[in-house]
Amino acid sequence: MPLSHIVMRLARNPGTAFPDGDDRRGYALTAPLTQDGHLDDVAFVAAKDLCSVRRFSPDEPPATGHLTRRGQNWFFDYDRSTTDDDEPVHRLGTHRFALNEYVTVTGEDGHPLTYRVVEVQAT
Repeated sequence: MPLSHIVMRLARNPGTAFPDGDDRRGYALTAPLTQDGHLDDVAFVAAKDLCSVRRFSPDEPPATGHLTRRGQNWFFDYDRSTTDDDEPVHRLGTHRFALNEYVTVTGEDGHPLTYRVVEVQAT
């Protein structure tokens, strides 16, 4: 089953510490996608151990974790022994991963920020 490498960078977020965005902050994902760019639920079940996330920022070391799902909710999980560090991704199952699409991630601090998809490549 093919996986895709997806890169999202911090988009403009008016009213936050990043009103103009920041290309140095973001996420890199590895996940299975359908032909139209949505997360492939069926392929995810078979490949969930290969589905990863890496959060990057200039002011902290990269954090590596897994893409996880509980019910219809998707999360970035950096420590499988606790849910305290999970970052929920708003409606991730309905997002289309294509260039210039937007995804909202709620960070560990509880504040949502919007990211823009800047790269999607089959691995």
